[in-house]
This record gives sequence, C-alpha cells and structure tokens, in this order.
Amino acid sequence: MRFSANLGFLWADLPLPDAIRAAKNAGFDAVECHWPYGTASADVRTALDEAGLEMLGLNTSRGDVSAGENGLAALPGRVDDAQAAIDQAITYASEIGCKAVHVMAGFASGPEAHDTFAANLAYACAQAKPHGITILIEPLNRYDAPGYFLTTTTQAVDLIDTIDTTNLKLMFDCYHVQLMEGDLTHKLADLMPYIGHIQFASVPDRGPPATGEVNYDHVFNVISALGYDKPLGAEYKPNGPTADTLGWLRGR
Repeated sequence: MRFSANLGFLWADLPLPDAIRAAKNAGFDAVECHWPYGTASADVRTALDEAGLEMLGLNTSRGDVSAGENGLAALPGRVDDAQAAIDQAITYASEIGCKAVHVMAGFASGPEAHDTFAANLAYACAQAKPHGITILIEPLNRYDAPGYFLTTTTQAVDLIDTIDTTNLKLMFDCYHVQLMEGDLTHKLADLMPYIGHIQFASVPDRGPPATGEVNYDHVFNVISALGYDKPLGAEYKPNGPTADTLGWLRGR
C-alpha cells in the first residue's frame, strides 16, 4: 500500500517545496496539498522533480476567507468568481504535473445552489479534460464545516451521475464519511467505481490514524482487497511535529 502526504496539514510549518522534500525523506510515495497558489509553480515543480514525487491533487480557492468563505462553486451569483478559481487551479495543476483538482462547493443550500454547482462542475470537467486532469468533489462533515453544500456520498454520486463525464470523481475522505455516514468498508466497496482519491485521519479528532474509533489497519486491507492501488492521502492534523506522528507509516 502506498501513501500520500497532504501538505496542507503535514509539515505545514515549512515552505511548500521544503515540505515536499520532507515527505520524500519520510518515505511517502506522493504528496497533495490544499492551496499552493502563494508559491510559484516552477518552484513546486522543481521540488517534485528533485524528490521524484507526484502532486496528486490541489483545491480550488476558498474565496474570501476573511468573510468566512470555503469554496465558491455552489454559490448562486458567484459563477464568474467560481470559474476563475477553477481556471486558476487547472492552470497551476497543469504547470506542476498534477492530475486532480478538488472543486470546493462552499456554504450554500437549496435547488439553486445544486444547479449552480452542477453547472460549474460541468465547466470544470470540460476545462480540465484537455489537460488529462480529473475533477474531484468531496463531502465535508457538518461538524467541521456547518452549512457546506456537499455533505454526503449520496449527494456526490447524484451529481456525478447527472453530469455524466469520465473525469468527475468522488474524493472519499474516510474521516468525513465516518462522521456523516459511518459503514466505511461497505461504502468503499459500493462506491469504488466513483472514487478518484481516498483520504484518511483518525475519528473524531482528525489526528494520526493510529488512534480513534476507526481501525485503519482493517480499512487499508479492505481498500487493497478491492483492487485500489493509488496512494492514500494522509490528511490528518499532527498532534506535534509531523515527524513524530509517523509511527503508523514506519510500521507498514
């Protein structure tokens, strides 16, 4: 089994190129990030090439963070801003050889938000396809992101089926899914045709995967048995220096 370091949380105290090198030295097989836009794409590409790692994914901009925004794609009346964020993410991803972009929905609800999100996702998929980039959507739990538009895998699958394009997939974050729905291993089996990336963290504290209510040794074995062989994203919040939280990785 292979693992990806999510540099939005791991080594977050380091500049992104240095975090990439730290992940390589720690034994990760790939990296992923949240919002890399403050770092020149050329510097990230150089670090990735030097480390021999792939950046698996990045997020579209949250919007105006000071105003509490957490994504734009489901916000009625913000289509221009949402599509500008999508264009920015696809351009940056193509410059660093990243093959997935997570389009963040934002805080919204109702039929108009659904239609807005669907239209923006269709736009994102069309823009991403010539670059060989997959668009990901991720349900977030209501405790960490109350009011976020996309909260369940059922909702995500409905959107994927409605848009019906080959480069729209589900980001299955075990942490969020466990908090909202539970039944992780059955859901992984049922949803595998929709899944483009898998992430994990302990539940309920979002810490390293060696603690909490989810037995990740079992979950990882199930994922492997299902034939999924891409790196799994370690998107957890270290409860100390990142290097001190990697016992789970060294033991595998």
